[in-house]
Amino acid sequence: MDATALAAAIATGQTTACAVMDASLAACRAQAGLGAVVHLDEDMARAGAEAADAAPAERRGPFHGLPFLVKDLGGVAQGLPAAAGSAALRARRHVPAEDSHLLRDLRGLGLIPFGLTATPAFGLSLTCEPDGLPPARNPWNPALTPGGSSGGAATAVAAGMVAIAHATDAAGSIRVPAACCGLTGLKPSRGGVPGGPDFTNHLMGIASELVLARSVRDVDTAYQAVAQPGPVVHLPGLPRVALALPDRCAPDICKAAQDAADALRDAGCAVHEIAAPDQIGAEAQDISRTILSVSLAEWMAALDVPDNEIPPLAAAMVREGRAVDGATLFAASRQLASLSDRARTLFQSADAILMPVLAAPPLPVGTLDLMGTDPGAHFAALEGFAPNAALANVAGLPALALPYGMSAGMPVGLQLIGPPGADSALLRLGAMIEQRAPTLTFPFPIAGLPA
Repeated sequence: MDATALAAAIATGQTTACAVMDASLAACRAQAGLGAVVHLDEDMARAGAEAADAAPAERRGPFHGLPFLVKDLGGVAQGLPAAAGSAALRARRHVPAEDSHLLRDLRGLGLIPFGLTATPAFGLSLTCEPDGLPPARNPWNPALTPGGSSGGAATAVAAGMVAIAHATDAAGSIRVPAACCGLTGLKPSRGGVPGGPDFTNHLMGIASELVLARSVRDVDTAYQAVAQPGPVVHLPGLPRVALALPDRCAPDICKAAQDAADALRDAGCAVHEIAAPDQIGAEAQDISRTILSVSLAEWMAALDVPDNEIPPLAAAMVREGRAVDGATLFAASRQLASLSDRARTLFQSADAILMPVLAAPPLPVGTLDLMGTDPGAHFAALEGFAPNAALANVAGLPALALPYGMSAGMPVGLQLIGPPGADSALLRLGAMIEQRAPTLTFPFPIAGLPA
């Protein structure tokens, strides 16, 4: 039961885009307490659905007529007031006059943007408490976080408000919410998907964007529609897989990764264990922190937002970013290039790496909020929750998160990491795991999907 199935129901006349949109709007209202949606435009929703039902068959994409929520950070959708989870930016109310290139291409699939999902201010956490708004909560257990920074998107999909939603990832922000909520999400290779026309989420190449969904095939459809021309890495039909288990991961999470490795062995893949890439992961975390702080300082200066209008942790990062001189930033860019080159050695004896996304189950809501003033302590806590999450971002590697079983009533999320350009190959490998994974029964059905 996924976006592909819902689109098929519309295509075969079992339902209509208008009926699905009405169900999606009703679900957003009924589940408002989960904090997933921070802006809803019902006029935009209904106009888009009516246009979808009137469109001729030759203009219908694979996700034709599906409601679509856009993350309040990253690629923008025309007419939806982006604020990056910040009360200060929300008050300034910037309404984009056009889609980003990514949203344009996703709209070409037949998706209908109609609202914005929650994110922590400026995407600075792996939980999801927007500045000045209620926190996003996990549909599997509302006391727990859905992850971040794409937490609102993950909540919306796991709760069935929509079947698929936009998400971004600069240091784990697609993969962590996927792991917390039992979803699938791909952090594409550097440059693998559009970033224009303004490149507001460029972040020196560490950020990328795509979707969160309930199946590998949904993510694959979205990726194939937006993928940029570039080198493509083809993996063997039965690739060599290296299992990497960070020491600090909880035993049940390690067990899920080992079970997935066994499933790949049963499918015919050669699987061996390697040491977790903790050293290079720690370096990646430091590089990402420098880039994020400098970017935030530049962003707030460009918008003339004073420190006292943003959360304390964000203000501390702005001060940190202002203190970075040109030589230090250039050194960080060189370190990024060096780390990207060294990361390729991870694939000398393996075609892909399998590892957990999280070290522990989803945290209680509010655990990693932005009320502290010590960026070092905050980033250490992020690394403790999601070990080596920034590695794929800084090295430009594709990383696919997908669920594998349950622990204590919550989904367990794993990730496959491959060399640059291996996005499609990872999706095929992910489908092999998905076919052999324990079935998840989501707490909510997808709104509008016929029984």
